[in-house]
Amino acid sequence: MAGTVVIASALIAFLAATAVTRFRFKFRTTLLIMFLVAQMVPVEALTIPLFFLMRDFGQLNTLGSLILPHLAFSLPFAIWMLRGFVKAVPEALEEAAYIDGASRTRFLWQILFPLVFPGLVATSVFSFITTWNDFLFAKSFIISDTSQSTLPMALLVFFKPDENDWGGIMAASTVMTIPVLVFFVLVQRRLVSGLGGAVKD
Repeated sequence: MAGTVVIASALIAFLAATAVTRFRFKFRTTLLIMFLVAQMVPVEALTIPLFFLMRDFGQLNTLGSLILPHLAFSLPFAIWMLRGFVKAVPEALEEAAYIDGASRTRFLWQILFPLVFPGLVATSVFSFITTWNDFLFAKSFIISDTSQSTLPMALLVFFKPDENDWGGIMAASTVMTIPVLVFFVLVQRRLVSGLGGAVKD
């Protein structure tokens, strides 16, 4: 689930950030403000409406009920962050690519995408951590089919009415951090350059 959210949010955010940065169209500023306002809304305030929405679409007890909300909440941050990276690429570079015969698609994926890749890594880390540690959506939308639940939900088995198994809780929590550590090790160089570029911008 986390991998799906990371890949989908990165690709959609890259295309959206490129569109709002490179193209001039009506309501562009309004759209950017809407992305910003979306980050100000607490997740808890939308949990109940999302529950009814997922119920009406028949997505309860499915991974779709977890992927779609996380994708929606991670996209505004990713678009705003990637917008700075796309804006930092000189327009002269794009014009030179077109003069050399490159199509818009080729410029997008072979020139622009590698240049903003550190920013994609930085936003992907944010998406991965929030999705991996999800408890609220899993508790709200996964009602009966626990096989579709997240790892934080699995910690509930260690909580008993009379006594909690703190040893099991700590052991399971440690195991849960291993994929996160592996992910950080794989992307640490790109992450540092990505965060540095975001701060500089």
